[in-house]
Amino acid sequence: MMSASAVPPPAERSLAIAQARRELIDGDGPRPRGSVRVDPGITRSWQRCLEAGRRPQQRVSFEPVSRTASREVTECNRALVTAARPVIERLSRAIADTRYFAILTDARGIVVDVGTLPDGTDPAARYARDIGRIGVDLSESAIGTSAIGTALAEQESVWLHRGEHFFDDTSVYSCAGAPLFGPRGDCIGMLDLTGVQVVERPELRHLATLSARSIENLLVQREPCELLLRLLWPGCPSSEATEGLLCIDAAGHVTGANAAARQMLHQPLVCHAGGLHFNDLFALPLHMMFDAARRGDAMLEVPLWSGLRVQVRAQRGGSEHGGVPGMPGDATDGRPRLRDVETALIRKAVTDARGNVAEAARTLGISRATVYRKLWRGRPAGD
Repeated sequence: MMSASAVPPPAERSLAIAQARRELIDGDGPRPRGSVRVDPGITRSWQRCLEAGRRPQQRVSFEPVSRTASREVTECNRALVTAARPVIERLSRAIADTRYFAILTDARGIVVDVGTLPDGTDPAARYARDIGRIGVDLSESAIGTSAIGTALAEQESVWLHRGEHFFDDTSVYSCAGAPLFGPRGDCIGMLDLTGVQVVERPELRHLATLSARSIENLLVQREPCELLLRLLWPGCPSSEATEGLLCIDAAGHVTGANAAARQMLHQPLVCHAGGLHFNDLFALPLHMMFDAARRGDAMLEVPLWSGLRVQVRAQRGGSEHGGVPGMPGDATDGRPRLRDVETALIRKAVTDARGNVAEAARTLGISRATVYRKLWRGRPAGD
């Protein structure tokens, strides 16, 4: 663990950044040995800016955004904004006394939501308003090196202080950024914490990362699916950072996952129709997970094909009308419903096939997904 004395004081760090700029941007010879190097992701961003023919002295303009454009970008990112809103509100309270504020962008670096900005009496308010507008372009191509562009390019969290920004005009900002990944593993945006002419707070990188994971988890939990599996290592306490979330459809395919699940299962879990299946990951039959969710079991210890074991809590997912009580078709007069007769026939076929759902589906002339869906929705809620 690095001791407090090993962390360079602000003055020393500012000098090291200035020296790095002279070497890497101005081409002014090597830095002295022992000086603090800037993050490699930042130097790569500097290099991209130089290759694009830019110089630090060029002016940066934050273009005005029309109301129409602002509404369009909000509408296109409604799911992300909705999931992020409670997290941003929580963040705004946490950083209220630091003069930092939160910005949410899409995968292009376009602002889609903003936390509480400094009030008009703060000298930094003008700079905050420049970037804190829905629809403004804060990508690397628009404003050079920043936490936003670097986090999106590197797909890792980052911290930038003052002179680590490429352009002189943006050197008033200090910012932490963390990329956001959707339920299918693709980068969908980033979360940024920015201050204007403020004390350096590199610990905000950790806060941004944890907050980004909270947003991703909310997106996964809202993903339509038949099963939502909550994964933990045995003996590990549950938290937003440690709990894996896995969405499973009626056929057993993985349709969504959070970062923890991807790491626990050592799979990219970039999901698509007909892609990774439950049976590719877990060494037990899928129907046991459906049964556990129906019974409301607390936790099952489940073997992976790797030989490791994880604890799994299975919950019914968010598929539309998936087993929701009170849907049309409930019997009220004692007569069997057509749906119940159909379900009984499917159950018999599965029993005759000794539990082999694929064989039962072939016998019935329907898909395996239909078998799972009909059986799942046909079971009484208290069965």
